[in-house]
Amino acid sequence: MRRKIESRLLAWKDRVAGRTPLLIYGARHTGKTHVLKALGEKYYRNMIYINLETELAAARYFEGGIKPDRLIRLLEAATNDVITPGETLIVFDEIQSCGRAMTSLKHFCDSAPEYHVAAAGSLLDVAVNRGKCPPPHAGIELAPIYPLDFEEFLWALEEEPLAERIRACHAELSPMPEALHRKAVDLYRRYLYIGGMPACVAALAGGAGTLSVPAIQREIVSSYTADMAKYSRHAEIAKIRACYGSIPAQLTKESRKFQYKTVQKGGSASLYGAAIDWLLQSGVALKCRKLTQATEPLRNYGDPASFKLYFNDTGLLTVQFGLTQQAVMGGDSGIYMQAVSENYAAQTFVTNGYQLFYGPGEHSSEIDFVLQKGADIIGVEVKRGARARTRSLSAFTQRYSPAYTIRLSEKNFGEENGVRAIPLYAAFCT
Repeated sequence: MRRKIESRLLAWKDRVAGRTPLLIYGARHTGKTHVLKALGEKYYRNMIYINLETELAAARYFEGGIKPDRLIRLLEAATNDVITPGETLIVFDEIQSCGRAMTSLKHFCDSAPEYHVAAAGSLLDVAVNRGKCPPPHAGIELAPIYPLDFEEFLWALEEEPLAERIRACHAELSPMPEALHRKAVDLYRRYLYIGGMPACVAALAGGAGTLSVPAIQREIVSSYTADMAKYSRHAEIAKIRACYGSIPAQLTKESRKFQYKTVQKGGSASLYGAAIDWLLQSGVALKCRKLTQATEPLRNYGDPASFKLYFNDTGLLTVQFGLTQQAVMGGDSGIYMQAVSENYAAQTFVTNGYQLFYGPGEHSSEIDFVLQKGADIIGVEVKRGARARTRSLSAFTQRYSPAYTIRLSEKNFGEENGVRAIPLYAAFCT
């Protein structure tokens, strides 16, 4: 499957000067290993691949000296292959499992930049926070990866022309032809159900249909739950699982604000704060902070005590809700589809590099998202269907005079009372 990160990987490969080791990080099952193996197979003469979580013998290479010349000799002997600068891609997968391997990247960065070394890490921040792995060296190039966004989903289904038309209509704020608009809405709803996890999208694109997808989604959720036991302190396991399991219920409340009492009666930040940190560090949850005021830079006005949590993938949320394909494709299901739509917007914005904020104001006047694009402040409301009127954007505009405001819904492109109407399927253009 075509991924947007591929252009960055090619730029890294072709860099003549200043190239340092590359580290791709993100939640499990988001495609880190796939994109690195595809890079090696397509653009290098050969590839040396080591999974440091499963290949324990290979992990022991790093127990002695970790200078590049020694490691290169060991890798060549172990694989019976020649490592040639510029022609061989060296991949250290699950690098968080071996702290010495992480440290070795610094030496490749400082003394052997001619070698093309890439690494992938899941639960990287968790390992660093627990002292199991040193933080990445400042010189290493870091590249986050997320589930496929809706545009990548269209590419996987060989709908590139539709994706291009969406971008063109977004640039001009001109309506899509009605037939294409309906097609895009239907595909968007299918994306809500399938989500962007590569295995789920591959099952659909490969002809397996949608029936096999919920089982794959449940398996991914189970693997996340297993990681909570494997990569956390024993006293925190139940708390992490309880916080993660409460997110769907949190998102169906009238106020989306995360409430500890929803996790457990009498719950508090002191009891569950570390558990939430684990979810964020592992990449399985996304945090959207409430603003005390919508003034740039937004990061200075986030309230640490008020926030919303979203799943990292909308498909995982629909399966946790137990929504059927018919319910999602029908665009109904009330509060559930509103929550799924907001989750979709949140993960799309994060994929586009935005920090997530919402508010400010009281619940009745809060807007769903406030984005900062350069020095511009943008207010965003999300509505699940085509009926999309709200007073919160007007109040927000009167108080903060944003560069512009957006209403994401299933309505076609347009503008009404100074508000840009953007179809939900075009959120990736934001």
